[in-house]
Amino acid sequence: MTLTLMAAAGTCAAAPPAHFDARVEALRKQIGVPGMAIAIVEDGKTTLARGYGIRQLGAPATVDADTLFPIGSTSKAFTTAALATLVDAGKIGWDDPVIDHLPDFRMADPWVTRELTIRDLLVHRSGLGYGTGDLLFVPRSNVSRAEAVRRLRYLKPTTSFRTTFAYSNLMYVVAGQLIEAVSGQRWEDYVRDHVLLPAGMRTSTADNERNFATEDRAYPHARMNGGLRGAGDQERLDERDDLGRNAAPAGGIASSANDLARWLQVQLAAGKTADGQRVFSDKAHQQMWAPVVQMPISQMPPELKPLQSQFSSYALGWDVVDYRGVRVIWHGGAVFGFKTAVVILPEKKVGFAITINSEDGALIRGLMYELMDHYLGFAAADWPAKFQAFSKQQVTQGLDLLKSAQASPAKVGPSVTPASLAGTYKDPWYGDIEIAATPAGLGIDFKSTPRMGGKLEHWQYDTYITRFDDKTIEPAYVTFALDQDGKVARMTMKAASPIADFSWDYHDLNFTPVKGKQ
Repeated sequence: MTLTLMAAAGTCAAAPPAHFDARVEALRKQIGVPGMAIAIVEDGKTTLARGYGIRQLGAPATVDADTLFPIGSTSKAFTTAALATLVDAGKIGWDDPVIDHLPDFRMADPWVTRELTIRDLLVHRSGLGYGTGDLLFVPRSNVSRAEAVRRLRYLKPTTSFRTTFAYSNLMYVVAGQLIEAVSGQRWEDYVRDHVLLPAGMRTSTADNERNFATEDRAYPHARMNGGLRGAGDQERLDERDDLGRNAAPAGGIASSANDLARWLQVQLAAGKTADGQRVFSDKAHQQMWAPVVQMPISQMPPELKPLQSQFSSYALGWDVVDYRGVRVIWHGGAVFGFKTAVVILPEKKVGFAITINSEDGALIRGLMYELMDHYLGFAAADWPAKFQAFSKQQVTQGLDLLKSAQASPAKVGPSVTPASLAGTYKDPWYGDIEIAATPAGLGIDFKSTPRMGGKLEHWQYDTYITRFDDKTIEPAYVTFALDQDGKVARMTMKAASPIADFSWDYHDLNFTPVKGKQ
């Protein structure tokens, strides 16, 4: 099926905007997004489900309403729904301590280990820093899901438990392991059998194998050749880099416009499908949308100030915010080469999903607010243009900062010969890297991340810079600290780009030499 378009009914403000298809297509071409898909549900009816553009650059196949797109962190709501089915079955409770179901689960603090609940896993209040541990699966990993969970014990908290919101993908990885421990099924299979199929989402997948076996799928794209990620021309990426599979419970679903419409119907009907079948209970649904943790409110620039929320909170796998005084349930998603937004206006009985096969988030956010204005009856404003201008400004500022920082490094150092830096280094949570001295110079290889390696070039003092062979990986500064004898005591890292995504958490690494391997 390539298109579903019906007249709206019920209490929503209007059908999709007039000439909406032409508007979307014009924006897609103007911004340079290869392909996208949109689903809209009004009062329980799918009023729009269709694709726009192409699945991949250089190929003619077009996006339709069944084309699969990885939907990133909007998958967190599916992991929450899977847990809800276990709550409904009486096998777990939202406030059960995690350790009751995963006896080997450990955080760095023994008290937190004992107290952390299933609800805590889902609302980003564990005390870990923003994105801490994401390098265990970004951009890819050979570490198993169980091993990633085991390594949590080595991650140091940055705040007290339950005091601060800090987005954590790894807590959802724990949730996936808990589902496996309680159900006896892999997260991928349990979500398929107990959420996707009961919701009628028959083309959606929870694992790469099924996604890659589907011909009708979108391919990832990003702007990689303009000096930093987000600048330059659109390029197709290697689809193998679609999120390390150990972190699938945090962002591993792939879905289509038609299936996202079915998901929106389930959400708007408090757990029921369009034909009245229960996926999860109304009681569980109330828990999912109940705010738990206050989130910081992002300050908008003047041209986007009308969009700024007055309150912002996180529920179980959903953001709960206001827009011009109206409650909005939504979540964004991003994996390499894709972005998604799933948005629900409960009081208007309207929901919509937008997904693209590029990283041009201005199109997602602009259309998101344009549709909300339409359904809430506010005057039209060209939010896509405003977001695009803001995005270009951020990229320009990022490039300027990067160029300024790299314009004139101090002609000092290094303190020791490059060859003396060669050896194996270990970080407690990430694992090993190897630095090798070759005739061409120093090279670095991340052992827990396939195909993450590159040259180390001296920058200044005892800091080097690595620009990885895989150019989709953010370049990083690598700094060696020496002890009183002039030997390496530790090695730390920092992303070179000032606008690098938080998942490049190089700053959380603390490598020390492995004795006998230097």
